[in-house]
Amino acid sequence: MLHLSALYQFPLKSCKAHVLQRAAFDELGMVGDRRWMLVEENSGRFLTQRALPHMSQLSVLWNASGGVTLSAPGYSSLDVPLPENSEPTLRGVTLWRDTLRVPDAGDEAARWVSDFIGKPTRMVYVPADRARWLPSGYGTIDDKVGFADGFPLLLIGQASLDDLSARIGRPQEMLRFRPNLVVEGAEAFAEDGWKRIRIGDIEFRLLKGCTRCILTTIDPATGERNADREPLTTLKTYREREGDVWFGQNMVSDGRGVIEVGMPVEILE
Repeated sequence: MLHLSALYQFPLKSCKAHVLQRAAFDELGMVGDRRWMLVEENSGRFLTQRALPHMSQLSVLWNASGGVTLSAPGYSSLDVPLPENSEPTLRGVTLWRDTLRVPDAGDEAARWVSDFIGKPTRMVYVPADRARWLPSGYGTIDDKVGFADGFPLLLIGQASLDDLSARIGRPQEMLRFRPNLVVEGAEAFAEDGWKRIRIGDIEFRLLKGCTRCILTTIDPATGERNADREPLTTLKTYREREGDVWFGQNMVSDGRGVIEVGMPVEILE
């Protein structure tokens, strides 16, 4: 039987994952997922592990105040309150081709993340009313995304990762691919053919395969790059189309609700 085998939340874009047993969903997808982001202080351009692998060692946890707590090896933790969504706090940022104005987390957070990153950096937050539209041609006029690259959610089948690991000859960590939902019980890459699924009371629409980049070659535990460029090297031998490597499915959720690990997954279309 198909079932949900894992849930992962990434509170701050391109930083450490948190393993969940249950997750709530709102108009931007998984509650608390990629609602925070680091940007260059001067340009407002977003920062990721692609250029800064040590971001994989930065942990961000939601706290009781509604904000987050930053921590990393060798650094004292810092509580960052949720910034006000008002004009004095807004900062212009750029995420791929999108430009938007979002609340800045303040100078204390900026000093902490600048020290960690190694250059002047700001931390920003996206409230629902300042979220972005999905890439042109995907979803509906009601679908929005926070600071994820293009889509709110990513699903991967466990069998797909098992297939890849077998081809490489050593186990690959699921977190190299940074999914939100992992499904067990299907054949490898069965998710490529799904259009709609239901888990609990929530329906999900699968919109587009996910193209993979150099970030997958970074060990999520250490932040070090694989010298052999795995798993990209092997993926290119059988998952490359028109110059892009595909692994996992981007999707959106319809409605609010909560799902839990172990729930059955129903294929609707």
